[in-house]
Amino acid sequence: MSDRSSHWDNVYATKGEAEVSWFQDSPTISFEMIRAANQDHGAAIIDIGGGASRLVDVLLEAGYRDVAVLDLSANALDAAKKRIGPAASRVDWIVADATTWRPAKTYDVWHDRAAFHFLIDPRDRAAYVDRLRSAVAPCGEVIIATFAPEGPEKCSGLPVQRHDSASLAAELGPDFEPVETRSEAHHTPWDSTQAFQFSRFRRRG
Repeated sequence: MSDRSSHWDNVYATKGEAEVSWFQDSPTISFEMIRAANQDHGAAIIDIGGGASRLVDVLLEAGYRDVAVLDLSANALDAAKKRIGPAASRVDWIVADATTWRPAKTYDVWHDRAAFHFLIDPRDRAAYVDRLRSAVAPCGEVIIATFAPEGPEKCSGLPVQRHDSASLAAELGPDFEPVETRSEAHHTPWDSTQAFQFSRFRRRG
């Protein structure tokens, strides 16, 4: 965990919010897919690799009351807390590696737009899925966004594993039913375009 967390702590310590390629002013697709997954404002939602993402702001503003954000980087989470202000006290902030984390509860919605595509070692992906299985409630939903097959091969100086809905389904296994897939041409702060895919799965009851 130390090498990974050091890398991301350095990124967030040296770059501003809008100086990273993945920055989104409005996480529209993520929010729409979470709403489609569960509109109950009491639903437990976790954003894996959430960092300084503005998704947590949108969820709080929409009235969701049980929101957690997990990230390797304490610096990233601190940036989000400062941006949100007093409302940050309503969020469960978790500094952890999603491949070694031990979930203390179950969640109705698992969202990840930032972590899974950095797991290029199959053993890390298997460890991630083990944690996901421990953390997602029966009939809960999983939303994973990654670089699409035609997307970039690296991000923040690190290699990535690109996916489509079929490869994600294979990683999650038969207990998770594919529900929805969407494509996004993400525009970076410096006007380049990156191909993302968003896939939503439902855990079979």
